[in-house]
Order: sequence, then C-alpha cells, then structure tokens
Amino acid sequence: IKGAGGRFFLSSLPLCLLPPPADIISTVEFNHTGELLATGDKGGRVVIFQREPESKGEPFSQGEYNVYSTFQSHEPEFDYLKSLEIEEKINKIRWLPQQNAAHFLLSTNDKTIKLWKVGERDKRPEGYNLKDEGGRIKDMSTVTSLQVPVLMPMDLMVEVSPRRVFANAHTYHVNSISVNSDYETYMSADDLRINLWHLDITDRSFNIVDIKPANMEDLTEVITAAEFHPHHCNLFVYSSSKGTLRLCDMREAALCDKHSKLFEEPEDPSARSFFSEIISSVSDVKFSHSGRYLLTRDYLTAKVWDLNMESKPLETYQVHDYLRSKLCSLYENDCIFDKFECAWNGSDSVIMTGAYNNFFRMFDRNTKRDVTLEASRESSKPRAVLKPRRVCAAGGKRRKDDISVDSLDFTKKILHTAWHPTENIIAIAATNNLYIFQDKLNSEMH
Repeated sequence: IKGAGGRFFLSSLPLCLLPPPADIISTVEFNHTGELLATGDKGGRVVIFQREPESKGEPFSQGEYNVYSTFQSHEPEFDYLKSLEIEEKINKIRWLPQQNAAHFLLSTNDKTIKLWKVGERDKRPEGYNLKDEGGRIKDMSTVTSLQVPVLMPMDLMVEVSPRRVFANAHTYHVNSISVNSDYETYMSADDLRINLWHLDITDRSFNIVDIKPANMEDLTEVITAAEFHPHHCNLFVYSSSKGTLRLCDMREAALCDKHSKLFEEPEDPSARSFFSEIISSVSDVKFSHSGRYLLTRDYLTAKVWDLNMESKPLETYQVHDYLRSKLCSLYENDCIFDKFECAWNGSDSVIMTGAYNNFFRMFDRNTKRDVTLEASRESSKPRAVLKPRRVCAAGGKRRKDDISVDSLDFTKKILHTAWHPTENIIAIAATNNLYIFQDKLNSEMH
C-alpha cells in the first residue's frame, strides 16, 4: 500500500485449476519462507506453487509462482455407521517448518488429517548387480563380476508421499489445524472439541477442549477457529459462534475447558437485531507474528485485540458496513453464513480480508488508511497497478467508477487470502482462480 493507493499489481496470470465445481479453492497457505504456496480445493486436490528465482532481465519475475506439484490429498468417503458422505474438500493446509531438504505439510478434510512429504529427486541409481536396467532380476548365472552402483543425473522429479494419517478422532467437521511452536505437536478443532496430536503418533490424540453439553438441546455456541501462539507452545486461542475468544494455557490443566482469558466486546442493546448473533460469529482468528495481538473476522468487521486487554478490541475495521441494510436478503440467500478469513502482513502493520464482488480490503494500522481492491480477470492485467474501488451505499452520492451496493455480485466472494511471511506478496483465492499480487515499488509498507 502506498498511502491509500493500494499499489499492488498482478505478478502472474490467474491460475485456473480444473473444471468446476471441484476446482473451487477452499484454502491458501504460504510456507514459512514464502517460497512455496499451497492451495486446496473442493475436489480434494492440493496444488503447490514455487516461486521463480530472480532474473536479471526481468526485475519482477521473482514474484512469479509456477506449479511445482499437484496431488490428490483426500478422496470422497462414506461413513456407513452414520450413513453420511464425507467430502473430499480440503478445509485447511498448514506447513511445517523446514528441517531438511524435504518439505512437510498437513492437510485436512472434514474428518481426516494427513501429513505429506514433498521432496525432489534429480539422481537415479544405476549399475545394480542383481537387476537389469528395467528393474528385472538377472539370471544369476550371467553375473560374473561385482560392480559398485552409482548415482546418475536425471530430470528433476517432485515426489509427494503420505507419511501419516490421523483419523477417527473427530465426530464433527474439522474447521482448523494449527502446528505448535515446539514443531512436535499440532491441534485440530471441530465444532465442539479440540484435540492435541503428536506428529509421530497417529493412533491417539488428547482432547484439550470439549464444550459439548450433556444435553445437545443446551448447546448455545460452537468452536469456529483455533490457533496456537507463535512463540509459546503452551498457549492457544479458539473463537466461538458467539463472537468470543478464549485464550487457554495447557500448563493449568490437561482439559482446558476453563480459559485463562476471555475476550468479548459488550453488545450495544440499542443495536441488537435478529441478525446480531449471526454477524457477530467469528469466522477466523490469527495471532500476529509478534504474538502480542489477535486478529479476528466476523461478518461485517475485522478486529485487532491486545492480549493484555480483554474488555474490548484495540481496533475495529469496517469491512463492508454498507451491507447492514442488506442483511435480510443476505440471510435469505445464505450469504450471511459465509466464513471470511483474515491475514497479517509480515510486520503486523497491515491486515487483509476478503469481501464480495471479488473485492478484498486492506487496512494500514499505523496511518488508519484503507483500500478496496478487486481480483478479477477484467480488472487484473499482468503488471498493471490495481485501481482502488469504492462501493456506494444505497441512496448515497455516487462518484465516477463507484459501484452501487445493489449491483454487487454476491456469488463472487474472496473467502481465502494469504500474505507472504516477509514480503509484500499476497495470494487471493477467487472461486476457482488464484491471483498473486505483489508490491510494485518496493518490499516495505508505506
């Protein structure tokens, strides 16, 4: 962002995956270095993109991401005991920090989490004593001498293999996975429970949160998202459909049903309506890179919370306040239940989240400036600077190029976004297209 101008440009063409509806992107995630970007879709596929090395002749080529590997992570299943189909859709992807030449990532659908190894091979062994070049066993009578097998160069091949399958631990749909800062454990959350796993143990997990009431008729809220603290392995946060955040400390008890801190904004009684509880439900929660703040997203706003202040958010940003007058129609077409994600930039100074009409919003926490940008084929030409967009509320004065709230396309929505961990490169999933934008001027936020 340069001022409020939002000077980002498209660094590569929109990347289409497969024919709809299986190709609709359901999650986007950079790895810890930002060199790899993974997307998951409704067809159970994971596509990994790799950043191209910098080219002297093309100064912006280093921002381009090309397909590195594609693999089928999950297949559709059927639960015969409950007579339920289990979708293959990838709900979340989380990368593990790189420890050696290979990369590891976790992917999950509604029920099963898998650990995948992504590695490269550019050499092959040759000169076996007991096998011929085709891999067939030789006739022993023809072996008259011994030779030492050697490694010969070959075309680079990316190999993806499943290393662990973590199954049968969730009764309800998994909505979150988060890798702990100890790099040995991770947690998975569904609507009513959060489980703690060890990455090497697949046959058991520990239940650390359980909000299921004895009588399901007494159920008043569900878990919507959960994440570990980036630096303290004993802390994690989870959000609820009531708009609350609970910070838990695993040192206090094995079962963290009693939270350490409760973050909740008092409701204004005068503003209460039929839709109040629906639009206050938190759809995403993210720790800042520093670990000091929490970023949450509900239907209409994005909020920044200070871990040291539970009574109210430190900052509240209106994402699309012009939709307040449209809540009735959004309820009728189920859009009011859309779950938008949010993201921090590398320095925690700017936040990003999606909206409708393929718009996404950025808020600069220091200057308090914001910008609305659009990710679409019509407005996003490679190397072109994105123009800020403005939505005009119903009955308001319209300027040139303003878009009326009545003409917004609610079928085009930016639910999933990701920000490069250190640079100003962002990934935007718009239905079945992946857009990658980068700062045209430099890598520092202004």
